[in-house]
Amino acid sequence: MSGQRVEERAPVAGELAHLGAAEIAGLLTPAGAAGAVAAALREGLDPEDPRACPPRTALAAPGGELLLMPAASGRFAGVKIAGVAPANPGRGLPRITGGYLLLGGATLLPLALLDGPALTTLRTPAVSALAIDRLAVPDAARLVLFGAGPQAYGHLQAALAVRELTRVTVVARTPEAVDRLVAHARTLGVEAHGGTPDAVRGADLVVCCTTAREPLFDGRLVADGATVVAVGSHEPAARETDSALVRRAAVYVESRAAALREAGDLLIPLGEGAIGPDHVTGTLADLVAGAAPPEGRPRLFKSVGMAWEDLAVAAALYLARPGPVEQRDIVR
Repeated sequence: MSGQRVEERAPVAGELAHLGAAEIAGLLTPAGAAGAVAAALREGLDPEDPRACPPRTALAAPGGELLLMPAASGRFAGVKIAGVAPANPGRGLPRITGGYLLLGGATLLPLALLDGPALTTLRTPAVSALAIDRLAVPDAARLVLFGAGPQAYGHLQAALAVRELTRVTVVARTPEAVDRLVAHARTLGVEAHGGTPDAVRGADLVVCCTTAREPLFDGRLVADGATVVAVGSHEPAARETDSALVRRAAVYVESRAAALREAGDLLIPLGEGAIGPDHVTGTLADLVAGAAPPEGRPRLFKSVGMAWEDLAVAAALYLARPGPVEQRDIVR
């Protein structure tokens, strides 16, 4: 995944690196992780290729759902095992659990074990930052942020990395969580307050990172030229945006195949007849290659989260660890 070409060696027993949540947070910013995702696409990774990035496997488990997400590209391979446990927050435990195993691409020997939720908390905002940077108008300053969990904090940081925000409106179910995120945003120098869904009427940028299964706002209120990013669901029966917005918008996705397999935001309006199967305007790879979004319409980026993104960011984290290069790299 790195553009640097160095002579590499095979890891030996006992060298498995462990990257915990604190180390992951300190090694890469969302902007740095976005650069790793963009570099993977520029280097030729094809998110539509099932050989490099097969569909995620989901397994029902007593506490929720177990997801398996493998990918391989160039010097690295890896797999994320993620648990989604909806009842955990009520027990004071995280909703998302799991880990990521990074392997050498040539040897398939284990290189590192990463905290899975921390990797996801970095990866998802990084992908969104890349999309926002390509889709949002240059002077986008007013953000409406749906959700107040870890992804909301990451997406606030990601949006601030690519646009000079002046106003943030937080919309979430729990007033205490809204207050905490508003206070955090103010420490970053941004005017922030809680609000209601109709705040999208005045937004330049709308980011949805919730567990909602029904639309969060009336898509007719979103202004032409505004950008909406929806990352909260990868289930065909769940969505954060409504058919009115999807029908109006220029829609971008990570992969057409993945979106039409998993994204309820698209599959539900498709089933209603509100859009056709060719409604998707383009992909993240198109945007990285320089494609410009059409004018006079909202821009919607719908992300379902893909294994190749985890691989790109995990590899970048592994290479960013302190120490001599020859102790960090692997046999090609």
